[in-house]
Amino acid sequence: NNTATHMLQTINGCDSLVTLDLTINDSKLVIDAQQACDSLTWIDGNVYTSDNSSATHTLTAANGCDSVVVLNLTIKHSTTGIDTQEACDTFTWIDGNTYTVSNNTATHTLTASNGCDSLVTLDLTIHNSTTGLDTQLACDSLIWIDGVTYTTSNNTATHMLQTINGCDSLVTLNLTIHNSASATDNQVACNTYTWIDGVTYNASNNTATHMLQTINGCDSLVTLDLTIN
Repeated sequence: NNTATHMLQTINGCDSLVTLDLTINDSKLVIDAQQACDSLTWIDGNVYTSDNSSATHTLTAANGCDSVVVLNLTIKHSTTGIDTQEACDTFTWIDGNTYTVSNNTATHTLTASNGCDSLVTLDLTIHNSTTGLDTQLACDSLIWIDGVTYTTSNNTATHMLQTINGCDSLVTLNLTIHNSASATDNQVACNTYTWIDGVTYNASNNTATHMLQTINGCDSLVTLDLTIN
């Protein structure tokens, strides 16, 4: 207002006309919209850990009047998770590190969809591949787990299997082949002859056979060549 007037008297009793020249400055109300992860320390010095739309704080505006600030706070929460993994021998994780033994302490921080930290903890189980030696003894031939028939001793053949945890298991064959044997038992006898098969022969015979075992457990076929006088 710059038109209002008021009549006073001076000390000598004369009129004194005063005209008002007034400027009104308004106080202000401001909304402070904030988003934060887990907590926010606001201008009032308080730490807020949950959504808040009622907290206020009074400042002094540039015109010297009160400026009331109202907080409009949205709290977003950080997340944690466990990444359970199983691997054979080695595992390269999201942190870029290659692990060769089980580990349940490694962590890595990602950014969640809400923009906050997402802390991932590794729970890794390392299973090791294995090697083994399959020692075999056989007579004449052996069909091995690889489907191949071996007729001579062998210590170089290998075959890949899987362990119960899904890792490689390399088996090396250590094969010893013993051969079956055959022989002729030449005998001359008077009138009769009782052979190793328990049969008593009273005439010459060159066809009878009997199966024995060699010292290594293989077949030994003996043919009788008997002459009866």
